[in-house]
Amino acid sequence: MTDATKTATNAGRAMILPLALAQFVASYAATNMNVAISAIAKDLNTTVSGVQTAITLFTLTMAALMIPGSKLTDIRGRKTCFVGGLAIYGVGAILALASQGVIQLIIGYSLLEGVGSALMIPPIYILITVVFPDVKSRARYFGVVSGAGGLGAAAGPLIGGLVTSTVSWRASFGLQVLLVAWIVVLARKIVDPPRTGAKPRFDFTGAVLSAAGLFFVVLGLLQSRRFGFGASRENWTIGGTVLIPKGSLSPVWIYVFIGVLFLLVFFLHIRSAERKHRDVLLSLRLFKNRVSNLGLGTQLIQWLVMQGTFFATSVFLQKVDGYDAIKTGLIITPATIGILATSAAADRFARRRAQRTLVIAGFAITIAGMILELILVRPHSAIVSWIPGLFLIGAGVGMMLTSSVNVVQSSFPESEQGDISGLSRSVSNLGSSLGTALVGSILVARQAEAPFASSFVMLLVFTVIGLILAVLIPRQHARTAESSPQAPSPQAQKAGR
Repeated sequence: MTDATKTATNAGRAMILPLALAQFVASYAATNMNVAISAIAKDLNTTVSGVQTAITLFTLTMAALMIPGSKLTDIRGRKTCFVGGLAIYGVGAILALASQGVIQLIIGYSLLEGVGSALMIPPIYILITVVFPDVKSRARYFGVVSGAGGLGAAAGPLIGGLVTSTVSWRASFGLQVLLVAWIVVLARKIVDPPRTGAKPRFDFTGAVLSAAGLFFVVLGLLQSRRFGFGASRENWTIGGTVLIPKGSLSPVWIYVFIGVLFLLVFFLHIRSAERKHRDVLLSLRLFKNRVSNLGLGTQLIQWLVMQGTFFATSVFLQKVDGYDAIKTGLIITPATIGILATSAAADRFARRRAQRTLVIAGFAITIAGMILELILVRPHSAIVSWIPGLFLIGAGVGMMLTSSVNVVQSSFPESEQGDISGLSRSVSNLGSSLGTALVGSILVARQAEAPFASSFVMLLVFTVIGLILAVLIPRQHARTAESSPQAPSPQAQKAGR
């Protein structure tokens, strides 16, 4: 083992725990609220729709601000943004815990926790990339973080259901406050290698345009559960005026079109600014790397498949089989175990196989799991029929989540880690939103026509597309990106001794 590898290993033992816990908290917050909607609405004397709006706004805030939040890591420092994001998140959790109405819940949960997540998540992946010098050690720690994220997303409904049923929905936010406080204490040991070169200026115009574009695109996807993607399932009204009647083209495409327009103007702004040699929020160079582009495509589909699977399974178990949130969470546990098992073995896999190979294998295993679900699961079928398929889906997703992140992050030098990390996290958020949106739309549209099977067939098609993208990743270029480690800084070496 080289001195650089020993340094990275020693530093990792101190810094990986707070990074993994932060990813767990952010993923948990995105899924646990769904099982407490009715309880929150009753306690705050509001409607279910009001609570659902708060959940939607959390997703929108996090998705819209992920790229600007990532850019701030280059300006203010990775550790500073990580701890600052935790602090904002913690304040938001306290406000949500003490909410006396839906407005306070939105301010605490939707806005402050969303902003905090957008600040603290990108530094997690940047720090792992710049501190650990080779693809093998990165795979180990990306595996830990990815496993924590998958565990948070999968266990959110189970933990949220248990806490809400036994104590109160407020206790869930109390747990988040305690966990965030612990992470802040642990974060003192994080090593943040100084950025080389001058600090970039913050591109405020680009930040506004990118945030607006992602906001409307994700909002449109989320609205698909209500209006559908084809003919609108109900009237679309603003201020009591019907703008799109039921049966006409879904208003989802209006939101998406507005978002695409903002993103188009954003890219035109970047091109103009780069020609004038100005600092930009996101360089167009990032989109000229074929390995990274294909890796980002696999990331989007992985999160689409994971969140879509969890959503489809949860709805089927509760609406068709009549299970409560706790039993539903327990049945999904095999998928969680699969994610943790392959994520924990990421470094061992990376020592034996190329990252591209692992992404391909992950998609193949996930396809096998989905086929088993389609073959074995029927309404009111035995619990054991769920286990093999869900386990394979979780194992496949856990294997390729780590490898795809490694392929993408390792394709760029340290100077561009802030940009690619924000783009990578935004793509993952977009995949999550798209997964639940597509599944939700199918479940509503095909209530009497085997919606569970239709949802899994759709997810299976996307998984096959992901497999094709993984196969297209060039072997030689992927190997070159993975085998060009960045030497840790002198500060990291010193901290590791």
